[in-house]
Amino acid sequence: QVHLVESGGGLVQPGGSLRLSCAASGGVLIFTSMGWYRQVPGKERELVAYITTDGSATYADFVKGRFTISRDNAKNTVSLQMSSLKLEDTAVYYCNALQFLTDYNYWGQGTQVTVAS
Repeated sequence: QVHLVESGGGLVQPGGSLRLSCAASGGVLIFTSMGWYRQVPGKERELVAYITTDGSATYADFVKGRFTISRDNAKNTVSLQMSSLKLEDTAVYYCNALQFLTDYNYWGQGTQVTVAS
C-alpha cells in the first residue's frame, strides 16, 4: 500500500513563500505523474500542478509564474515551491500520485497553507 506524506504547510504573509514536500513509501513506487491539488471548504478539490516521470510539468493558470513543481524519481518525492503567495492561495494542499499501469490515484492527508497578513 502506497502512502504519501506531505510536509511544509503553515502560515505565511501575502507575497511570501513556502515549500511543500511529499514523500511516497510502500507498495509499487512507480508513478506516471505526481502532483498537488488544493481544496477550500465548500469547493471542489482543484489541480495546482503535476509533473510526469520525464519532468514535464503542467500548472493551473492561477499559479503559473508563481509556483514551481519538482520531482525526484529516485527518492519518490515531489515538491511545490510557492512564491508570491496570495490570500486566495489559502487551502489544504494534497499530494497526489498516479500509479503506473494501475492508474490508481493515491492521496496524502493534506497540509494546511494559510496566507494572511
